[in-house]
Amino acid sequence: MISAIPHKVFRIAFFLLAISYTACTSHTDKTSPQILLFTGSGTSPNDVAAIATILKSNHLYYSTINSSQLNGMNEAQIVRYHLLIIPGGNFIDMGNSLTPGSMANIHNAVRHGLNYLGICAGGFLAGNFGGHYNSLNLTSGIGFGFYAAENDGISKAAVAIASPGAPTLDQYWEDGPQFTGWGSVAGKYPNGTPATVQGTFGNGWVVLTGIHAEAPEDWRQGMAFKTPAGVDNAYAATLIKAALNRVSLPHY
Repeated sequence: MISAIPHKVFRIAFFLLAISYTACTSHTDKTSPQILLFTGSGTSPNDVAAIATILKSNHLYYSTINSSQLNGMNEAQIVRYHLLIIPGGNFIDMGNSLTPGSMANIHNAVRHGLNYLGICAGGFLAGNFGGHYNSLNLTSGIGFGFYAAENDGISKAAVAIASPGAPTLDQYWEDGPQFTGWGSVAGKYPNGTPATVQGTFGNGWVVLTGIHAEAPEDWRQGMAFKTPAGVDNAYAATLIKAALNRVSLPHY
């Protein structure tokens, strides 16, 4: 019965629906996919699958690309797409699997108009590690560290993420970054550090998040979430559409 559904869930659903309608509807023409989903070395197969589920359920057609395929593309081929999604996993292995030329091609493609969504490891990879690890440096020389829970020996948790003018959402976090020092802040961790940021790099639009809003229900075992997985997944779709369509999310 409707009366049995918490009023807060209605408020969250209304907020996500309102944001979604601010973005243009993406093309779903299967002859010309707009999105590249990276599936190469270092990526988490489970996260790739979770992101693919969100893309399919929102009728966003995409192509997957592994490390060797991406290494074989030039900048002009990459920039034909509208969005590159780098998922969670091991950002060191990701960076090591791509040649210096490929990293430069991605960097330049974003500068010349490709949009970029970095999720967890993809957020780390977007920063700058000053030569310690391979990185894309889409952030004007700024690198990122882990969210503070990592310092307490916590590797995964349900974390309350605050967004301006919206209900707080419990989101799945696992060894994810915080983004102090770059972009406008669209979401904050409980300690106030940036969990989701957005900004431009040249002509490209960049969205970085340290959480896994795309996490399915079976990732949540052993953790207590106040927010239903479906609501978090709707927020994942909002992030993807914002990155694809260059929509600025509400920010602090």
